[in-house]
Amino acid sequence: MQDHSINRRTLLTGAAGAAALLAAGRPALALNMPSSPVSLNIVDVAGNLALTQKPIQNYVNANPKLVSAVNFSKAPAPELPGKIKAQQGANRVDIDLVLTGTDDLSAGIDQGLWVKLLPDHAGDLPDLGSLYLDQANKMQALAQGFGVLVSYYPSGPLIEYMPDRVKQVPTSAEELLAWAKANPNKFMYARPANSGPGRTFLMGLPWILKDKDPMDPVNGWANTWAYLAELGNYIEYYATGTTPTMKELGEGTRDIIATTTGWDINPRVLGIVPKEAKVGTLAGFHWVTDAHYMCIPKGVSDDKVAVLLDLMSYMLKPEAQAYAYDEGYFYPGPAVKDVPLSLAPKSSQDALAEFGRPEYDKMIADNPKELPLDPQKMVVAFQMWDKMIGSKKG
Repeated sequence: MQDHSINRRTLLTGAAGAAALLAAGRPALALNMPSSPVSLNIVDVAGNLALTQKPIQNYVNANPKLVSAVNFSKAPAPELPGKIKAQQGANRVDIDLVLTGTDDLSAGIDQGLWVKLLPDHAGDLPDLGSLYLDQANKMQALAQGFGVLVSYYPSGPLIEYMPDRVKQVPTSAEELLAWAKANPNKFMYARPANSGPGRTFLMGLPWILKDKDPMDPVNGWANTWAYLAELGNYIEYYATGTTPTMKELGEGTRDIIATTTGWDINPRVLGIVPKEAKVGTLAGFHWVTDAHYMCIPKGVSDDKVAVLLDLMSYMLKPEAQAYAYDEGYFYPGPAVKDVPLSLAPKSSQDALAEFGRPEYDKMIADNPKELPLDPQKMVVAFQMWDKMIGSKKG
């Protein structure tokens, strides 16, 4: 891989470059590359490093004049906004890039944590509209310019079950409730604020239950809130994240859990959930799409922002996007067009050949795809769930 970053910016500097950018309807570049390499601290709150760590490292290795080192860490999504806000209040931000799902994207927008990337820095990024898959483009709009989408999948909500323990598989929300009542503590989902399957289950139910307005958790989810309250009577506790639900399904503590395409495939690849686990949908099913985003906290130096924008541009190239297939964690995973599985590493191809589900392609093609709630409403939905549903279990 070539050091594309310096060449690209060199060509766009000066009056001619600025004029070209303005003519294209983009602001002129305001940031210069650093005169010496910078170190980057990247925090993942979405499990996204499974899809992106290798290509990020490839970028770092290919650009020693820009990046001296990169440090990766992980954090629970509910804890990170408060940490960043405290650092910003102290004028000591030491987190340069956050890899997040819609949860902390939303929380960060709500709390004013993120640098405005678009349109402010459109000249430093590729033309996202022409790169992204159609539904990924719609997901990018949810970021309101405060993040750049790096991976995408249709998500769920799906139910996952062990066929040897679930003889009468629920095929509707009513049947799931009846099954949970007859089999107390055998169904589980995780707290939506810290779980992709949890929030997808939460946002998918209004479509399944034909609520008045699936995009309005305050005034349009009467059926959903009543349903979750009743279902909660037969749930032992709400896990703080998705992984415990997978472990408990694999160990036999639970027989049915909420899942998504990626959370179905990857834990079976890893041996956490038995290979023979099955998935199903509930009548009236609509996909609620999901994505991961790259966000920069306010307070990061301009030198680092310049490098991070270049890194983001690289992460949308096909050779970087192909890593998003991973071992099915965010299936399919790539957010941009024309990234077939054949471009992915052999380990990804082998994992999906053995543990993927051929029926997913038809399910993705044949069922409606809906956007998740916009960031402000998602924050409200999480707060309402915590207060009305989660608090009932302590």
